[in-house]
Amino acid sequence: MRRDLRDALKGARHDYTSGPIGRAIFLLAVPMVLEMVMESLFAVTDVFFVARLGASAIATVGLTESMMIVVYTLAMGLAISTAAIVARRVGERDIDAAARAAVQAIVIGAVVSSVIAASGAVFAPELLALMGASSDVIRSGTTFARVMLGGSATAFMLFVINSSFRGAGDAAVSMRVLWVSNAINIVLGPLLIFGVGPLPQLGVTGAAVATTFGRGVGVLIALYFLVRGSGHLRVARRHIVLEWETITRILRLSLNGTFQVLVGTLSWIALVRLMATFGSAAMAGYTIAVRMVMFALLPAWGLGNAAATMVGQALGASNPARAESAVWTAARYNVVFLGLMGLLFFVCAPHIVHAFTTDAAVSSVAVFGLRVMAAGFPFFAFGMTLTQSFNGAGDTATPTRINVAVFWIFEIP
Repeated sequence: MRRDLRDALKGARHDYTSGPIGRAIFLLAVPMVLEMVMESLFAVTDVFFVARLGASAIATVGLTESMMIVVYTLAMGLAISTAAIVARRVGERDIDAAARAAVQAIVIGAVVSSVIAASGAVFAPELLALMGASSDVIRSGTTFARVMLGGSATAFMLFVINSSFRGAGDAAVSMRVLWVSNAINIVLGPLLIFGVGPLPQLGVTGAAVATTFGRGVGVLIALYFLVRGSGHLRVARRHIVLEWETITRILRLSLNGTFQVLVGTLSWIALVRLMATFGSAAMAGYTIAVRMVMFALLPAWGLGNAAATMVGQALGASNPARAESAVWTAARYNVVFLGLMGLLFFVCAPHIVHAFTTDAAVSSVAVFGLRVMAAGFPFFAFGMTLTQSFNGAGDTATPTRINVAVFWIFEIP
């Protein structure tokens, strides 16, 4: 076990198309889970410091994040198709084709994210108003929204590049990238929010500046690893060519993947819009509860990503039985993990929320929301592993149909 853990953290080369399935999932899941743990830790610490600025500041973060979800949705759609294609090529032992596919995805991501970032920066106050923000939130939060939306290209590119590493089985590389990126966020955030030392006191805007800067550094590090080669995937000069057939295939899969994620994220935006009508206290409580839920779900998402990589590479190696076995194994691990987290959250909800706010109105909403969502954690675990596995196989239609039924036929009504 100790050797496997060391190999997983080091990113030792491994053939995921053969050998024990449990060990293969472990080697992939450890860095993917740790990567998401850091992302979760950043999300929690960010709202912890912003909460010190009051309900309006928390509401600003919550409303802006609901708009950023659209960016994440497009990025995740492209990431799903990128990981599936790269994994399939690696499973086929065609490493050059995997590298060229990664290049095509990066080109698409750069073009799309630039357009989104420019539009978001220009129309930030109008978008806040559209989401139901009060005049106080618009006045105090417009700069935050401009920085977050304007810098969203960094988040977009991190999704795309890291998905290439995951698809290739180089999960430890994407882990290192996000750990450095989020470490910068965590350290720089409170310094800029409160103006420590020579740094300016930027309030809630400081959180946006720290986030964008950290992600920007992460993109540069990811590109460095991609060019240098740190595992199965390396982009050389000969791979930097436009392949319109590959671009078309990535876009076609991305459209399905994007719609799949969009179905879920639009339902969440609808919930946020409904919550905003109840005022800043309710919005702040909901934001705290969702951040804590994401703290648990993101590591579980890492296990789902491990299953997706296993499926893609096994199918590339023409071994569907191995792909199926990997799915059920990862699903069992995930149910145990999230089930325990859900129990912890349900029992300790008041104590967890108290660490973020002492406002009675905000706490009431946060505790209730956290307990309700924690009760569904085992189902989250099972569902996310299966849907990620379909995506790893290149089947983005089945998870889309599931999301339509779950979110729009059941949840919203």
